[in-house]
Amino acid sequence: MLELKFDEKGLIPAIVQDYKTGEVLMVAYMNKESFDKTVKDKKACFYSRSRQKLWLKGESSGNAQEVKEIYIDCDQDCVLVKVKQIGDAACHTGFRSCFYRELKDGKLVITGKKIFDPEKVYKK
Repeated sequence: MLELKFDEKGLIPAIVQDYKTGEVLMVAYMNKESFDKTVKDKKACFYSRSRQKLWLKGESSGNAQEVKEIYIDCDQDCVLVKVKQIGDAACHTGFRSCFYRELKDGKLVITGKKIFDPEKVYKK
């Protein structure tokens, strides 16, 4: 039986993974409304902690996520969303994945490929 355990702020972490390659694209948060919307519409929807509102992935950038599968962990306090990435980038910084840096010898090294210029996409 589905009984998600949202935290004291009403949020649950969501790991987003490419459904074909298994690449972890991003981590975001969902509230009950965004989770329900994601399940219903099969489009990734999250709760933006900085903007304090629902956030449909790709609404600004066009880099949306079509939901293929949803998994719930054993404690029901984390969600794994497997998606088809529409557009080549999942990260708002323009990289394919939010995990585009690797820690090597105590330093962050960019190992990912930059797909777009966020200043142009988000008109900053």
